[in-house]
Amino acid sequence: MTDPGRADDHWFEELADHLGEAYLRYSFTMGTANEVAFLADVLSLEPGMRVLDVGCGPGRHARALGEAGISVHGIDISQRFIDIARIDAPAGVTFERLDARSLTFDGEFDAVISLCQGAFGLAGGGNSIPLVDPDATVLDGMARALRPGGALAVSAFSAYFQVRWLEESDNFDADTGVNHERTELRSPSGARAQHDLWTTCFTPRELRLLAARAGLGVEAIWSVSPGEYGRRPPDLDHHEFLLLARLPLAG
Repeated sequence: MTDPGRADDHWFEELADHLGEAYLRYSFTMGTANEVAFLADVLSLEPGMRVLDVGCGPGRHARALGEAGISVHGIDISQRFIDIARIDAPAGVTFERLDARSLTFDGEFDAVISLCQGAFGLAGGGNSIPLVDPDATVLDGMARALRPGGALAVSAFSAYFQVRWLEESDNFDADTGVNHERTELRSPSGARAQHDLWTTCFTPRELRLLAARAGLGVEAIWSVSPGEYGRRPPDLDHHEFLLLARLPLAG
């Protein structure tokens, strides 16, 4: 039977099933406190607000925001990650298995986040839906989820950084902007397995165009790395760009 919250199989599901709780051992997940504090500031988040976390993984950002009194609904395509996120989740924090390419929310959230390539940037490659630009579809759905005046924060891997620091294990497709990597990952028990990762990389100009297409007004694009969020102009030396945009007020 097809899961109604899932548009199609996605290559990330098998990877997440293998990783499980071990995902939270990787260094890029250790900067949650910095990331959440920065986002709470730039998005003007306050207790009682409602946030959608798209591609929430095991829920580290959603849980941290929930502990600050913010209501969060996290969605991820991996049921394994959703099950982990639900364990002892703070009050007001909920999780649902859902494909980011098929979001149906309509003006329900004060803010939307998608961080660390949780969904945006992972739609290309593998067995993804054959759309011209599936990441644009993901961003469109996030924009629709916002209330008028609501803000969005999305991290996207930097095409500049990826090309400048291309490793032997990387295969960067200059036509699509998708980087393919074959890597070994360990399960919680230490079992090793080879997995493919496809990450779409972006330039600031591409992010501005995608945001405009989704009806969003761009307020800033900063260069960031996991756990090192800050107001830095776009450069060549940081892993990601952080897009801050807002849905215009009605009328």
